[in-house]
Amino acid sequence: MRLSYFHSPDRVPAEGMADAAVAIDVLRATTTMAWALHNGAEAIQAFADLAQLDAAASAWPEDQSLRAGERGGQKLEGFDLGNSPLAVTPDRVGGRRIFMSTTNGTRALDRVRTAPMLFTAALVNRSAVAQRLLQHRPEQIWMVGSGWEGAYSLEDSLAAGALADALLEGSGVSLLELAGNDETCAAHALWQQWKDQPEALLRLASHGQRLQRLGDHDADLACCAALDSLTVVPSQDEPGVLRLS
Repeated sequence: MRLSYFHSPDRVPAEGMADAAVAIDVLRATTTMAWALHNGAEAIQAFADLAQLDAAASAWPEDQSLRAGERGGQKLEGFDLGNSPLAVTPDRVGGRRIFMSTTNGTRALDRVRTAPMLFTAALVNRSAVAQRLLQHRPEQIWMVGSGWEGAYSLEDSLAAGALADALLEGSGVSLLELAGNDETCAAHALWQQWKDQPEALLRLASHGQRLQRLGDHDADLACCAALDSLTVVPSQDEPGVLRLS
Protein backbone atom coordinates (compact mmCIF):
# COMPACT_ATOMS: atom_id res chain seq x y z
CA MET A 1 0.00 0.00 0.00
CA ARG A 2 1.06 3.57 -0.72
CA LEU A 3 -0.78 6.31 1.13
CA SER A 4 -0.93 9.92 -0.09
CA TYR A 5 -2.62 12.86 1.58
CA PHE A 6 -3.96 15.97 -0.14
CA HIS A 7 -5.09 18.74 2.19
CA SER A 8 -7.88 19.98 -0.11
CA PRO A 9 -9.76 18.70 -3.17
CA ASP A 10 -7.87 21.23 -5.29
CA ARG A 11 -4.59 19.43 -4.51
CA VAL A 12 -5.75 16.06 -5.89
CA PRO A 13 -3.93 15.18 -9.14
CA ALA A 14 -5.90 16.17 -12.21
CA GLU A 15 -5.09 12.93 -14.00
CA GLY A 16 -5.67 9.38 -12.85
CA MET A 17 -7.36 8.01 -9.76
CA ALA A 18 -6.22 5.92 -6.81
CA ASP A 19 -7.44 2.38 -6.15
CA ALA A 20 -9.09 3.70 -2.99
CA ALA A 21 -9.92 7.15 -1.67
CA VAL A 22 -10.85 8.44 1.76
CA ALA A 23 -12.62 11.79 2.11
CA ILE A 24 -12.07 13.59 5.42
CA ASP A 25 -13.96 16.52 6.94
CA VAL A 26 -13.66 16.28 10.71
CA LEU A 27 -15.52 19.58 11.33
CA ARG A 28 -18.05 18.34 10.58
CA ALA A 29 -19.35 16.59 7.46
CA THR A 30 -17.70 13.18 7.67
CA THR A 31 -18.29 13.05 11.43
CA THR A 32 -21.97 13.80 10.82
CA MET A 33 -22.17 11.21 8.02
CA ALA A 34 -20.75 8.52 10.27
CA TRP A 35 -23.18 9.32 13.08
CA ALA A 36 -26.17 9.53 10.71
CA LEU A 37 -25.51 6.06 9.29
CA HIS A 38 -24.79 4.70 12.76
CA ASN A 39 -28.18 6.04 13.84
CA GLY A 40 -30.07 4.35 11.03
CA ALA A 41 -30.13 6.69 8.03
CA GLU A 42 -30.89 4.71 4.85
CA ALA A 43 -28.16 6.52 2.92
CA ILE A 44 -26.46 9.86 2.50
CA GLN A 45 -26.45 11.41 -0.94
CA ALA A 46 -23.82 14.11 -1.18
CA PHE A 47 -23.86 17.14 -3.48
CA ALA A 48 -21.44 19.96 -4.11
CA ASP A 49 -24.21 21.82 -5.98
CA LEU A 50 -27.40 22.93 -4.20
CA ALA A 51 -29.55 22.94 -7.34
CA GLN A 52 -28.70 19.30 -7.97
CA LEU A 53 -29.50 18.50 -4.35
CA ASP A 54 -32.92 20.15 -4.61
CA ALA A 55 -33.73 18.25 -7.80
CA ALA A 56 -32.75 14.88 -6.33
CA ALA A 57 -34.50 15.49 -2.99
CA SER A 58 -37.70 16.60 -4.72
CA ALA A 59 -37.85 13.28 -6.57
CA TRP A 60 -37.71 11.33 -3.28
CA PRO A 61 -40.75 10.65 -1.04
CA GLU A 62 -40.99 13.54 1.40
CA ASP A 63 -41.51 11.32 4.45
CA GLN A 64 -38.37 9.34 3.59
CA SER A 65 -35.95 12.20 3.01
CA LEU A 66 -34.17 15.02 4.81
CA ARG A 67 -32.18 17.94 3.41
CA ALA A 68 -28.98 18.77 5.24
CA GLY A 69 -27.22 21.95 4.20
CA GLU A 70 -24.47 24.13 5.63
CA ARG A 71 -22.47 27.08 4.40
CA GLY A 72 -19.90 28.89 6.49
CA GLY A 73 -20.66 26.68 9.48
CA GLN A 74 -24.34 27.62 9.58
CA LYS A 75 -27.48 25.69 8.61
CA LEU A 76 -29.02 26.72 5.31
CA GLU A 77 -32.42 28.37 5.50
CA GLY A 78 -35.27 26.00 4.70
CA PHE A 79 -33.22 22.82 5.26
CA ASP A 80 -34.15 20.15 7.78
CA LEU A 81 -30.65 19.78 9.16
CA GLY A 82 -27.38 21.63 9.23
CA ASN A 83 -24.08 19.85 9.72
CA SER A 84 -24.05 18.80 13.36
CA PRO A 85 -23.39 15.18 14.38
CA LEU A 86 -25.58 15.78 17.42
CA ALA A 87 -28.65 16.53 15.29
CA VAL A 88 -28.72 13.23 13.38
CA THR A 89 -30.46 11.30 16.14
CA PRO A 90 -32.15 7.92 15.51
CA ASP A 91 -35.66 9.36 15.73
CA ARG A 92 -34.75 12.09 13.24
CA VAL A 93 -32.83 10.16 10.59
CA GLY A 94 -33.86 6.51 11.01
CA GLY A 95 -34.89 4.97 7.68
CA ARG A 96 -34.45 8.24 5.79
CA ARG A 97 -32.13 9.33 3.02
CA ILE A 98 -30.17 12.49 3.79
CA PHE A 99 -29.51 14.79 0.84
CA MET A 100 -26.45 16.70 2.00
CA SER A 101 -24.32 19.63 0.89
CA THR A 102 -21.66 21.37 2.99
CA THR A 103 -19.10 24.11 2.46
CA ASN A 104 -16.13 21.79 2.04
CA GLY A 105 -16.78 18.11 2.77
CA THR A 106 -19.08 17.31 -0.11
CA ARG A 107 -16.61 18.94 -2.52
CA ALA A 108 -13.94 16.48 -1.37
CA LEU A 109 -16.30 13.57 -1.97
CA ASP A 110 -17.21 14.86 -5.39
CA ARG A 111 -13.56 15.14 -6.40
CA VAL A 112 -12.85 11.44 -5.82
CA ARG A 113 -16.27 9.98 -6.62
CA THR A 114 -14.79 7.93 -9.50
CA ALA A 115 -12.51 5.97 -7.15
CA PRO A 116 -13.22 2.21 -7.30
CA MET A 117 -13.34 2.18 -3.49
CA LEU A 118 -14.44 5.30 -1.61
CA PHE A 119 -14.89 5.75 2.14
CA THR A 120 -15.38 8.72 4.43
CA ALA A 121 -13.35 9.03 7.61
CA ALA A 122 -13.12 11.22 10.66
CA LEU A 123 -11.55 10.81 14.06
CA VAL A 124 -14.68 9.03 15.28
CA ASN A 125 -14.29 6.08 12.88
CA ARG A 126 -10.54 6.16 12.19
CA SER A 127 -9.84 2.56 13.26
CA ALA A 128 -12.85 1.13 11.43
CA VAL A 129 -11.75 2.72 8.15
CA ALA A 130 -8.17 1.56 8.69
CA GLN A 131 -9.36 -2.01 9.25
CA ARG A 132 -11.38 -1.89 6.04
CA LEU A 133 -8.37 -0.67 4.06
CA LEU A 134 -6.16 -3.32 5.61
CA GLN A 135 -8.73 -5.94 4.66
CA HIS A 136 -8.66 -4.92 0.98
CA ARG A 137 -5.05 -3.64 0.81
CA PRO A 138 -5.45 -1.39 -2.24
CA GLU A 139 -2.18 -0.58 -3.92
CA GLN A 140 -2.70 3.19 -3.88
CA ILE A 141 -4.79 5.14 -1.37
CA TRP A 142 -5.55 8.85 -1.51
CA MET A 143 -6.71 10.65 1.62
CA VAL A 144 -8.42 13.92 0.68
CA GLY A 145 -8.93 16.58 3.31
CA SER A 146 -11.73 19.06 2.83
CA GLY A 147 -9.77 22.03 4.08
CA TRP A 148 -11.51 25.38 4.21
CA GLU A 149 -12.34 26.85 0.82
CA GLY A 150 -9.10 25.45 -0.58
CA ALA A 151 -6.91 26.32 2.41
CA TYR A 152 -5.14 23.90 4.74
CA SER A 153 -6.98 22.71 7.86
CA LEU A 154 -5.38 21.31 11.00
CA GLU A 155 -8.27 19.03 11.92
CA ASP A 156 -8.42 17.14 8.62
CA SER A 157 -4.66 16.69 8.65
CA LEU A 158 -4.88 15.37 12.21
CA ALA A 159 -7.38 12.72 11.10
CA ALA A 160 -5.25 11.84 8.08
CA GLY A 161 -2.29 11.36 10.39
CA ALA A 162 -4.39 9.27 12.76
CA LEU A 163 -5.50 7.04 9.88
CA ALA A 164 -1.91 6.73 8.67
CA ASP A 165 -0.84 5.73 12.17
CA ALA A 166 -3.48 2.98 12.34
CA LEU A 167 -2.39 1.67 8.94
CA LEU A 168 1.24 1.64 10.05
CA GLU A 169 0.34 -0.33 13.16
CA GLY A 170 -1.90 -2.76 11.29
CA SER A 171 0.40 -3.39 8.33
CA GLY A 172 3.74 -3.55 10.10
CA VAL A 173 5.43 -1.44 7.42
CA SER A 174 7.47 1.68 8.04
CA LEU A 175 6.40 5.24 7.30
CA LEU A 176 9.06 5.29 4.59
CA GLU A 177 7.33 2.34 2.88
CA LEU A 178 3.76 3.61 3.38
CA ALA A 179 3.95 7.35 2.72
CA GLY A 180 3.36 8.37 -0.88
CA ASN A 181 4.03 12.08 -0.35
CA ASP A 182 5.39 14.60 2.14
CA GLU A 183 1.89 15.62 3.28
CA THR A 184 1.36 12.11 4.64
CA CYS A 185 4.54 12.37 6.70
CA ALA A 186 3.55 15.82 7.95
CA ALA A 187 0.06 14.64 8.90
CA HIS A 188 1.50 11.70 10.80
CA ALA A 189 3.88 14.01 12.66
CA LEU A 190 0.93 16.26 13.58
CA TRP A 191 -0.94 13.24 14.95
CA GLN A 192 2.07 12.17 17.01
CA GLN A 193 2.20 15.64 18.54
CA TRP A 194 -1.52 15.94 19.35
CA LYS A 195 -2.84 12.37 19.68
CA ASP A 196 -3.42 12.79 23.43
CA GLN A 197 -5.24 16.10 22.96
CA PRO A 198 -7.38 15.90 19.81
CA GLU A 199 -10.09 18.23 21.10
CA ALA A 200 -7.49 20.85 22.00
CA LEU A 201 -6.22 20.69 18.41
CA LEU A 202 -9.77 21.08 17.06
CA ARG A 203 -10.21 24.18 19.22
CA LEU A 204 -6.88 25.57 18.02
CA ALA A 205 -7.79 25.04 14.35
CA SER A 206 -9.18 28.06 12.52
CA HIS A 207 -12.46 26.29 11.70
CA GLY A 208 -12.85 25.20 15.31
CA GLN A 209 -12.44 28.84 16.31
CA ARG A 210 -14.95 29.84 13.61
CA LEU A 211 -17.55 27.45 15.02
CA GLN A 212 -16.99 28.78 18.53
CA ARG A 213 -17.56 32.33 17.33
CA LEU A 214 -20.85 31.26 15.72
CA GLY A 215 -22.25 29.96 19.01
CA ASP A 216 -22.03 27.20 21.59
CA HIS A 217 -20.44 24.30 19.71
CA ASP A 218 -18.66 22.71 22.67
CA ALA A 219 -20.65 19.48 22.38
CA ASP A 220 -20.01 19.29 18.63
CA LEU A 221 -16.26 19.74 19.12
CA ALA A 222 -16.18 17.05 21.81
CA CYS A 223 -18.14 14.69 19.59
CA CYS A 224 -15.87 15.30 16.58
CA ALA A 225 -12.76 14.73 18.71
CA ALA A 226 -13.95 11.40 20.18
CA LEU A 227 -11.42 9.01 18.63
CA ASP A 228 -12.76 5.62 17.53
CA SER A 229 -16.16 6.14 19.12
CA LEU A 230 -17.88 4.47 16.12
CA THR A 231 -17.27 1.32 14.11
CA VAL A 232 -19.17 2.39 10.97
CA VAL A 233 -17.55 2.82 7.55
CA PRO A 234 -19.57 5.02 5.18
CA SER A 235 -18.90 3.62 1.71
CA GLN A 236 -19.92 4.82 -1.73
CA ASP A 237 -21.97 2.13 -3.48
CA GLU A 238 -23.16 4.35 -6.34
CA PRO A 239 -21.87 7.77 -7.38
CA GLY A 240 -22.44 10.24 -4.58
CA VAL A 241 -24.38 7.79 -2.38
CA LEU A 242 -22.92 6.55 0.91
CA ARG A 243 -24.19 3.56 2.86
CA LEU A 244 -22.88 1.17 5.44
CA SER A 245 -21.13 -1.69 3.73
